Amino acid sequence: METKECLVTWTCVAREMFLVLGGLVLLLQFIPSTVRAQATQSLPSPLRLEQALQLAREHRPEISAARARAQAFAERPAIVSGLDDPMISPSVDHLPFMLDGADGSFTVEQRFPLSRIRSNRRRVAEAESQGARADIDKVALDVGLDATEAFLMLQERRGMAAILQEQRELAQQFLRAATARYAAGTGGQSDALRAEIELSRLDGGLRSIGSEVRAAEVMLNTSMGRPADEAVPALDSSISTVTPPAAEVVRVAALGGRPELRAGNAEMSRAQAEISVMQSMYAPMAVVRTGPAYTMTDGAGWMVMVGISVPIWRGKLRAGVAEAQWMARMAEADLQSMRRMIEGEALATREQVIGSRERFLSLRDEIIPRARRAIDPTLAGYASGQLPIISVIEAAQVLRSSQSELTAAQFDLGLAWARLRRATGETGVPQ
Repeated sequence: METKECLVTWTCVAREMFLVLGGLVLLLQFIPSTVRAQATQSLPSPLRLEQALQLAREHRPEISAARARAQAFAERPAIVSGLDDPMISPSVDHLPFMLDGADGSFTVEQRFPLSRIRSNRRRVAEAESQGARADIDKVALDVGLDATEAFLMLQERRGMAAILQEQRELAQQFLRAATARYAAGTGGQSDALRAEIELSRLDGGLRSIGSEVRAAEVMLNTSMGRPADEAVPALDSSISTVTPPAAEVVRVAALGGRPELRAGNAEMSRAQAEISVMQSMYAPMAVVRTGPAYTMTDGAGWMVMVGISVPIWRGKLRAGVAEAQWMARMAEADLQSMRRMIEGEALATREQVIGSRERFLSLRDEIIPRARRAIDPTLAGYASGQLPIISVIEAAQVLRSSQSELTAAQFDLGLAWARLRRATGETGVPQ
C-alpha cells in the first residue's frame, strides 16, 4: 500500500515538473521573438518616401564604410609630413687586441629635407582626404536613389495588386450577369464561360503579383538597412506633380552640388601637389649626426657630423616631374569631361521629369475617369441584351490597361524625380 502511494506521489511530481519545463520552453521561445520585435525599429504607417530615405542613410553600412574611409584619409597628412625616424647608433670605433681600452661613440642621426617636400606631401594627403569626404556624399546619394527605386517598385507592385483585385470584383459582376441571362434563357452558355475565363485569369494574376509584392518588400527592407523579412506597412502614394525648375537652375545646381565634381577638384589639387613634390626632389637632403664619443688618447668628447645628399641623377628627377605633370593634365581633362557629362545628365533628367509628369497627369485626369465611366453603361447594356459579353470584357480590359499605365507612369515620374535629385546632388524629396 505504501509503495502504491509512493508511486502516485512520484507520478504527480513528474507531471508537475513536466508542466513547469514545458512552460519554460515556451517562455524561452517567446522571449527572443519579443526582444527581436522590440529591437527592430517599427515603421510609421503610411511610410513616406522621405522617412525611407532617412532610414537608409542611418542604417546602410555603405555610408558607414565611406565615413570610416574618410576618417582614415584624414590621418594621412600627419603621417606623410613628418620627419623620418631618427637613428641611434652605438659604435665601437677601435678595439685593440690586448683589450686594454676602446674607442667608442653613441650618435643620433636625423635627416632634414632642404625643400618644402613635407608641406607638399601634406597638400597631397589633404587633397586625398577631401576626395574621401566627397565620396561620403556620393555614396549617400547612391543609397538614396537605391532606396527610392525600391520604394517606388513596391508601391507599383501593390498598386497592380489593387488593380487586379478591383478587376476581379468587376469580373464577378460580369459572371453574375452572364449567369442570370443564361438562367433566364436570354443569353448563351458561352457568355458565362467567357466570364469565368476572365475571372480565372485575374485569379492567376493575383497569385503571381503576391510573390512580386513580397520580393519588392524584401528589396525595400534591404535598401533601408533592415532585416529582409520584416513587415512593411502601407506606403504613402502621394507624388509631386509640380513643374521642375528651369533648365539654368538645374544646370547651376548640378555643377555646384554634385560630390563627383568636388572629388574631381580634389584630384586636380592632388595632382598639382604631386608636381610640387617631384620638383622638391631636386633639393638635397641634410643629415646631422651627433653624440658623445670616447677615445683612448683624448678621453671623452663630443662628435658632430653634417652631411648632404647629392641629387645627381637628373634624368630620373625630370621623368618624375614630367609624369606628375601628365597626370595633372589627365585629371584636368577628366574634370572637364565630368562637368560636361553632369550638366548633360541634369538637363536630360529634367526633360524626363517633364515628360513623365505630362503622361501621369493625362492618365490620372482624363483617361482613367473616362474608362471608369464606360463600365456601368456597358454592363447595363449587356444586362438588357443590347451588347455582347465581349463589349463588357473589353471595357474592363481598357480600364485595367489604363490603370496599369497610370501605375507605371507614377513609378516613372517618381524615379525621374529621384534621378533629377541625384543629378543635382540633392537629398530631399520634392513637395
